[in-house]
Amino acid sequence: MKYQELVDVYSALEATTKRLEKTDIIADYLKKLDAETIGKVGLLLRGGVFPAWSSEEIGIGAKLVERAVAEAVGTTQANVEDAVRDEGDIGLACIKLYAKKSQTTFFSQPLTINFVFNSLQKLSKISGSRSTNRKISIILELLSQASATEAKYLTRTITEELRIGVGDGIVRDAIAQAFDIDNKVVERAQMLTNDFSVVATTALLEGASGLARLNLTPGTPVKPMLAQLSPPIAEIIPEIGTAICETKYDGIRLQVHRNGSEIKIFTRRLENITNALPEIVELFDENLPHEDYIVEGEVIATRDGKPLPFQNILHRVRRKYNVEEAMENVPLKLYLFDLLYYKEPMIDEPLMIRRKTLEEIVDTSDDAMNLSTMIVGTPDNIDEIEELFNSSIAAHHEGIMIKNASEPYIPGIRGKKMLKYKAEPETLDMIVVGGTYGIGKRGDFVGSYLVALRDDNDEFKTVAYAATGLDDATLEYLTGKMKELEISTKGREIVVEPKIVLEIAFSEIVESPEYETGYSIRFPVVKNIRKDKGPGDVDTVERLLSMYDAQ
Repeated sequence: MKYQELVDVYSALEATTKRLEKTDIIADYLKKLDAETIGKVGLLLRGGVFPAWSSEEIGIGAKLVERAVAEAVGTTQANVEDAVRDEGDIGLACIKLYAKKSQTTFFSQPLTINFVFNSLQKLSKISGSRSTNRKISIILELLSQASATEAKYLTRTITEELRIGVGDGIVRDAIAQAFDIDNKVVERAQMLTNDFSVVATTALLEGASGLARLNLTPGTPVKPMLAQLSPPIAEIIPEIGTAICETKYDGIRLQVHRNGSEIKIFTRRLENITNALPEIVELFDENLPHEDYIVEGEVIATRDGKPLPFQNILHRVRRKYNVEEAMENVPLKLYLFDLLYYKEPMIDEPLMIRRKTLEEIVDTSDDAMNLSTMIVGTPDNIDEIEELFNSSIAAHHEGIMIKNASEPYIPGIRGKKMLKYKAEPETLDMIVVGGTYGIGKRGDFVGSYLVALRDDNDEFKTVAYAATGLDDATLEYLTGKMKELEISTKGREIVVEPKIVLEIAFSEIVESPEYETGYSIRFPVVKNIRKDKGPGDVDTVERLLSMYDAQ
């Protein structure tokens, strides 16, 4: 299958903003693919060549791609950089540069999807001496045979900026439509595997029955179940009936897998951080059975028995070097709260059963290994629930979680089955798309940050400028990142690639024609730089509207 055919699909997708049209385009294309190709396309449509949970990545920086483009078209890297600056994107720069291409490759074969896919996967495996030249050689082989439009999407894929407005939901709907399968069956399969390669291939070869057989596998992370803001305790508990109420810890959510003798640790973004937390691996090896399992919990940093701010634990889990030193300086403490798999999948079991089984298999005699502090909440003991909330706040935690005790685990879904009740104002995770440099003494810093939320097409729509809650050290760090991600600068205004995620607190949501969402927030305050989250974790416009209605 020619790569140009996929490129034509990319172009058609980029040309429309309508979700249903995008779904139709992909569905029609998937029907034409064979079993060897469809799995690769399932990943390429999301702009990569590895599943979301894989620790492998193409790992090529923009400068290296610009150097390869320069060689492919017979110009200088400076000219490529100028074109990127003018066009605002490496893909559009390729369209401009290939029109003036001075080199011609004779006897070149048309690029195929298999060749492109396999070549891009090879890039992740190259290391050691002369690795840069070897990577350039692979990219150059692709670009030298590519048409202008093929080069546009090749370079975007390599730099992980495909920009066709296609999110997981659209690919999922297209698979369901292409093979006449219930959308919910496809959604569940994707949530449990986090791999469109597996889902698309299974849908083609085995249909709905094959997808229904896909389930949790220890070692392959699953998207976490998500919480939404809770109404007052006295209001929500009678609605739920029986709830698991537990302390909400200000740490990093972990999903720990044991498969045979191997233990892996993943973040909520499905990032493998096993090597950064050797003491956590040891804790699980010593305090849980040597059976296959998937356990969820929160890890926090402590000092003198008290929890440290979130940034401390974030720095700790991102440590790649001097891990032993970090282990001494930033002691960690675990609080486990859910069990997704124990010898067999358990996500369809009610939470009460999952929690009871978790309590039976965890040895909490080690001070670092704990179960979350919890009570069973009913309309008859609301006072006890409020006391749990007060004691959690007094212990410097965030508040409490309120979870429906009779419900299964639903990966990746946010709803009333799991709620968070916090003392502080509600926050939203937003992505930075631009900003404004300050004036006077802060003229070298980006002082105000234009933030956005995700819409149904996984495109970012602006909602506010955030400028408070930032000290000089944070401003210096953020300004450095903004310069790295700069697309264009005009006067004091800067536009950047959407990669920086900020947690923003606010007092109220208001209607505002000034921003693309049609809404804005009053008194935004930057609470955290969420280095543990990426563009796919950004909150949605739909959630903003839901919160607005709740006001």
